[in-house]
Amino acid sequence: MQQTYQELFPNQDFSHLAQTVERYYCTDTPSWWVYQQQETKLSPSPVACLWIGNAIDQVTGDRHAHIFLLYVVPEYRRQGIGTALMNHVENWAKQRGDRQIGLQVFDSNTPAINLYHQLGYQTQSHWMVKSLQKEK
Repeated sequence: MQQTYQELFPNQDFSHLAQTVERYYCTDTPSWWVYQQQETKLSPSPVACLWIGNAIDQVTGDRHAHIFLLYVVPEYRRQGIGTALMNHVENWAKQRGDRQIGLQVFDSNTPAINLYHQLGYQTQSHWMVKSLQKEK
């Protein structure tokens, strides 16, 4: 989780994300990992992860799958790994009776937005924030 945020905001401290994982990671929020076996290492290295949780649709009240994290190591991107993980979780969500999957993506993360659009995701709302810190 820290890697994906660090790429988007390289000068930010994301040590607080460990608390998010501690609080929300459980059997109700499964994750799927993709490993690349490397000849020089004894154990495989993770190259991608998808972590999913649950959300409630604010309009219908239905519970649905919500993607907390999709991350692919930069040198493994554009090889279909993210698409494969997204297709896997879509099948998983359908099997458990979900009618939709939600996610949040930063406006600056154009490659991810493009992937989600290619997979049929549509913008339903905009999450807006206002900083309350004094300007220096």
